Amino acid sequence: MKIALMDSGIGLLAAAAAMRRLRPDVDLVLSSDPDGMPWGPRTPADLAGRALGVARAAAALRPDALIIACNTATVHALPAIRADLEPGIPVIGTVPAIKPAAAAGGRVAIWATPATTGSPYQRGLIRDFAAGAHVTEVPCPGLADAVEAGDADAVAAAVAAAAALTPADVTDVVLGCTHYELVEPAVRAALAERTGGADPVYHGSAEPVAVQALRRIGAAPDPGAPATGTLTVLLSGSEGVLPAAALRYAEGRLLAGEGAAAGSR
Repeated sequence: MKIALMDSGIGLLAAAAAMRRLRPDVDLVLSSDPDGMPWGPRTPADLAGRALGVARAAAALRPDALIIACNTATVHALPAIRADLEPGIPVIGTVPAIKPAAAAGGRVAIWATPATTGSPYQRGLIRDFAAGAHVTEVPCPGLADAVEAGDADAVAAAVAAAAALTPADVTDVVLGCTHYELVEPAVRAALAERTGGADPVYHGSAEPVAVQALRRIGAAPDPGAPATGTLTVLLSGSEGVLPAAALRYAEGRLLAGEGAAAGSR
């Protein structure tokens, strides 16, 4: 079984690590675009073109499914990628976990990039799935870039700024960019100070997307399967290795086989 994941950069690590924990026997293909990143500032048409190229590079290795492990690429490129690859290769997009976060009708904070915050896309998700909750949209300028660079000081500064915009009585936090899940411990620590030690429920997309990909190909999670899965890294279409910044996160070390325990963050 082979599953491919794509993103402009290392935001795909969270979903890839979730897949590795769910199925240690799966072969993973990580397809990113260091030559074209970041995708966020690009026009929708340009972004869709870059994303389609990254998807086709992964598809050439004949995976059983492809996960678009990027919220922005899902918004702008999912239809084009599905039109190009399906039905031969099922394509799974990534949507912020607003619906489960709002299910209890609490006070929800959605951490997202400045471009996504307040966008028609995110407002539509809030309208459709969070009508019964009190929602605060929290822009996180610079956080995804800091995570991508593996810059701990910049991550800390961006997390602190976003935490200051988050209501102290928040009950649920949506990590609305795949990069943010890589620094969830830092987010938790900053918000623990903000909330006086109260522990909100955190909602990411990595594991749900991995489970959905397995479901689409008729497979099921099997964390006890033999750890025989391989890792292939594609960098703007050419085979390479995980970037150094990836190894600064537990998810990257897990995928590189450096002994990060299953479930550790």
